[in-house]
Amino acid sequence: MAWNEPGGNGKNQDPWGNGDDKNRKDRGKGGNEQGPPDLDEALGQLQDKLSEIFGGKKKGSGSGNKMTGPTNSPMMFGVLFVIAALVWGGLGFYTVDQQERGVVLRLGKFSEVVGPGLQWNPPLVDKVTVVNTTRVRSSDHNAQMLTGDENIVDVGMTVQYVVSDASAFVLQVRSPDQSLGLAAESALRHVVGGSDMDSILTQGRNALAVEVQSQLQSNMQIYGTGIQVTQVNIKNAQAPDQVQHAFDDVIKAREDEQRSKNEAETYAKGILPEARGAAKRMLAEADAYKQQVVANAEGEAARFSAVLAEYKKAPNVTRERLYLDTMQKVLSNNSKVLVDVEGGNNVMFLPLDKLMQNRSAANTGGSARLDAQAIREVSDQVYDQLRRNQTTRRESR
Repeated sequence: MAWNEPGGNGKNQDPWGNGDDKNRKDRGKGGNEQGPPDLDEALGQLQDKLSEIFGGKKKGSGSGNKMTGPTNSPMMFGVLFVIAALVWGGLGFYTVDQQERGVVLRLGKFSEVVGPGLQWNPPLVDKVTVVNTTRVRSSDHNAQMLTGDENIVDVGMTVQYVVSDASAFVLQVRSPDQSLGLAAESALRHVVGGSDMDSILTQGRNALAVEVQSQLQSNMQIYGTGIQVTQVNIKNAQAPDQVQHAFDDVIKAREDEQRSKNEAETYAKGILPEARGAAKRMLAEADAYKQQVVANAEGEAARFSAVLAEYKKAPNVTRERLYLDTMQKVLSNNSKVLVDVEGGNNVMFLPLDKLMQNRSAANTGGSARLDAQAIREVSDQVYDQLRRNQTTRRESR
């Protein structure tokens, strides 16, 4: 018999001497003395409340509510099971972002890779590891290494990569990032060990980065890390600090050499086109002169042939005409003419410019000009005068 049931100790008191239930309630409301809580009563009240919620009835007897045990225990266990099932199912919902993929392990074994969206997996059965597959990650490396020509260089490198296979990234290698760092340093040492120091310090950095990226990606595929190397940048490549000044001088000398070569090539590229253009122009002028000479010769030959045909028909007239044409050409380029007269030392002076000036002043009042018609008239006058002088001398003799 419990100590708190009626008649338990003959005085309806608890072992601490706090009296009956009524006195205990009074003390609970305002009394100064306090005792331990009644566990059976608390459990009974909880059972009554659950029964009210799910359609049950209160059970009680004597002075308080008592647990009836077998009557409501199955229903209570069912309610607790449903609540636990709902909580368990709610814990299985999760969201995968657009840039992420979820790797599902069911009882420790790989099951699937889930995509973006709202997902559900049974808690405590499945373990989901979410991996960002679009974020570009980076890894820096700096080290001293030996080149192919047995020199030491300080090389700094940055590797950028993304996760291409989420399941391999999570399951194949214990620490993919650390494996990438070690593989990157190994690939860099391998490539630098097969290159000369001059190419590494000057124009060979781009080729060095390409070779390192290719070697590193090959190693990542062999390891099965699920990593895709997107870019390798060589940040710096320089000699050790102890000999850096000497290497700077060497680099400056090479830059001066390259600048001199560029200036020479620029000068050559500027001179050669001009020389080729001048040569082509000279060839074109020579060809034009050749065609002109040939055309003039052909014209003269044709004209001579035509004159010869006319000369055969009328020799005297043709001869006279040729003489007049010749005189016209000669006199058109001279302003004064001196004519040697036969039979003496006299020389006839013909001021053609003065004659034409007087004639032009009389006709137009303008300036003198020797045209073809005026020269022809003057030539005719001179010719007539000379013929009359010759006739007069013959008659006088």
